[in-house]
Amino acid sequence: MTCNVGKTDKAIRAIAGIAIIIAGIVYGSWFGAIGAVLLFTAAIGWCPAYVPFKLDTSKNDSCGSGGCGCGK
Repeated sequence: MTCNVGKTDKAIRAIAGIAIIIAGIVYGSWFGAIGAVLLFTAAIGWCPAYVPFKLDTSKNDSCGSGGCGCGK
């Protein structure tokens, strides 16, 4: 598994994930679980939805030097 989520993409995913989780808690909805998916993909640096489309937002990141932690 190689990382395909760049630094900017990770930051956006983390912020959006936290916001969605908080909204799910405030409104008492299971919708907040989607935020957990965003946080998880940001944490591991890999998004399975990017694979079929061959997307890679980490191309310009220094992934091998601690950029995403995936060991690429």
